[in-house]
Amino acid sequence: MTTLLVIAKEPRPGRVKTRLTPPFTPEEAAALAEAALTDTLRTVAATPATRRVLVLDGTAGPWLPPGFDVVPQCAGALDERLAAAFAGCDGPALLIGMDTPQVTPDLLTADFDGYDACLGPADDGGFWALGLAEPDPDLLRGVPMSTPATGAVQRDRLATAGLRARELPRLRDVDTAADAEAVAALAPHGRFAAELARLRTAGRR
Repeated sequence: MTTLLVIAKEPRPGRVKTRLTPPFTPEEAAALAEAALTDTLRTVAATPATRRVLVLDGTAGPWLPPGFDVVPQCAGALDERLAAAFAGCDGPALLIGMDTPQVTPDLLTADFDGYDACLGPADDGGFWALGLAEPDPDLLRGVPMSTPATGAVQRDRLATAGLRARELPRLRDVDTAADAEAVAALAPHGRFAAELARLRTAGRR
């Protein structure tokens, strides 16, 4: 089986989901971030894995379910932090973020049978998942993050290394209020959708 990694920030106001502000306040954006992280961790907990690891910037809270190892993110840019997360793995590993609460256990099941890597493209040009049968931090170092070309550059990096890559379904990250509405509609029974509905009821958009 595979080690499942979730890289995340502690959902504190002003530190997470700042692009949701406005229309949401920093406190509301943090509540949505916590809901997205909760859904993500619950899905990972329900997926067969050798090990489940939360690679965290901050301190774990009551939203963390049992069964996870928590390791701190290293310093540096995002590519360095992702590389370090893979460096801590001894065998096959799949890494995701906290921005796709609509993810399912089926999407996270990577057996690497007939392929060496898998990449889940995101609608914004990045990627929501990266899996490596043999984790190599150098496959991530230097990849420009948070740009419309991030996913394409990472895909090219895998190909240049001679890896057989499987493409996962494209998903939408939660970055903006429009993203939040679209993602909640895809997973209407999750904590994220419930939190967004609560905020709507409270008079937010």
